[in-house]
Amino acid sequence: GLIFYDTKVTVMNRVLNATVQRTADHAAPEITLDPLEIVGAPNPICRPAGRTNTPAVLGVLESKAAFRNSAGTKEYFHCFPLSFPGGSFRHFLWQVCKELQSSSLSLLLLCPSSAVNKNKGKYILTPSPITYAEEQLFHFFGQLLGIAIRADVPLPLDLLPSFWKTLVGEPLDPDVDLQEADILTYNYVKKFENISDETELEALCAEITSQHLAMESPDCPNKPCCKFTYLSLTGEEVELCPRGRHIPVGWENKDVYAAAIRSLRMRELQTPECMTAVRAGLGSIIPLQLLTTLTPLEMELRTCGLPYINLEFLKAHTMYQVGLMETDQHIEFFWSALEMFTQEELCKFIKFACNQERIPFTCPCKDGGPDTAHVPPYPMKIAPPDGAAGT
Repeated sequence: GLIFYDTKVTVMNRVLNATVQRTADHAAPEITLDPLEIVGAPNPICRPAGRTNTPAVLGVLESKAAFRNSAGTKEYFHCFPLSFPGGSFRHFLWQVCKELQSSSLSLLLLCPSSAVNKNKGKYILTPSPITYAEEQLFHFFGQLLGIAIRADVPLPLDLLPSFWKTLVGEPLDPDVDLQEADILTYNYVKKFENISDETELEALCAEITSQHLAMESPDCPNKPCCKFTYLSLTGEEVELCPRGRHIPVGWENKDVYAAAIRSLRMRELQTPECMTAVRAGLGSIIPLQLLTTLTPLEMELRTCGLPYINLEFLKAHTMYQVGLMETDQHIEFFWSALEMFTQEELCKFIKFACNQERIPFTCPCKDGGPDTAHVPPYPMKIAPPDGAAGT
C-alpha cells in the first residue's frame, strides 16, 4: 500500500518484457476458429473437442512459447495470431468471458447475494470437488488472466473481491466477505450469534422449521430444532461436523454451530483446489512473484480494467486525423453525445469501436514523452468523413 499503482505498473511491465518467451524470429502458431462452425452450439468456445476447443488451443500455445508481452513496447503484439473470420483477438477473449459467465460452463457461480440485489451479476469460483477435466479448465482460466495482463486487453469479468483477495494471497474477512458473497447466510449466522436466551433460540428454530431447514428434537417431538448441517453454495446438504445430521443445536452449542457455518462459507469462497489450478495457469504466463506487490483491487484493475468508461481519460487518448480539430463543431457534438450516454451505452460504443467492452485503466504514453507508444485500443482515432459532400 506504500507504492503508487503507476510505479507498480512500470515495474510489472519491465518484468513482463524481461520474461518474454518468444523471440521475433520464432512466430507463434496461428489458430483458426470458424464462427460458422459454432453458431448454435450449446458451448461454442470451450466445448470438449474440435478446432474451437479454447483450453486445448491455449495449451498448444503455451507449449510453443507463444506468449509475448505488449506493454511498454514500441509495437503491439497479440499473444497469438488468430484467424477468426468476422472476429478478432479481442472479440475472441470477449466471447470466452461471455461463456465463462454463462450456464455453458460450471467454473463460475453467481454469488448468492445477487438473489437479493446485492452484488448483482457478480461471480465466484464454483466451490466443489473438481475432476481432472475441470482442473484443466481452471488452469486455462488462469492462463486467460495472464493473457489479459500481458496483452493489456481488459477482460469483461465480474468477480467478487474475495476472488482477487485469494488470488493475491490476502486473507478473507469473515464478516465483510461473507456478507458480500452470501448475505442470507450472513444474516442467518448473526441471528444465532445474537440470541440472548433459550426462548429466542426456540422461536428461531421454529421459524427455520417453517422454511424446511430444521427437524423436530428427538427428546421433545413437538419442539423444533436445527441440526449441525447446512446447505453448501451449490445447494447440497453438508454435515458441519462428524455425524452432524444427528446432533441438535441447543443453547450450549449454538455459537459452535454459527462458527461452523461461517467456516464452511469461508472455505467455499477460498476454494483451495480451484484456486491452486488457477494460480498454476496464471504462473505459466506471468511470474507469480508480481502478485506480491498488488492489492486485490489493483490486480482486478490490471486484469479487467474499470467496469465503467472514463470519458475524460478517453478524450485524453484520442487522436484527430488530418484536417480535424478538437474544436470542430461536429467533434464537439460527438463528445456531447457520448456524455449523454449511459454506462451501458458507452460500453456498447467501445465494443463497436474496438471489439472489447472495457478499456485499459492506464496507458504507457503518460510514462514517457510524446513519442511513447500507446497500447491499443489507444489512441482512439477520429478520421474525416469518407465523402466530401453533405453534412
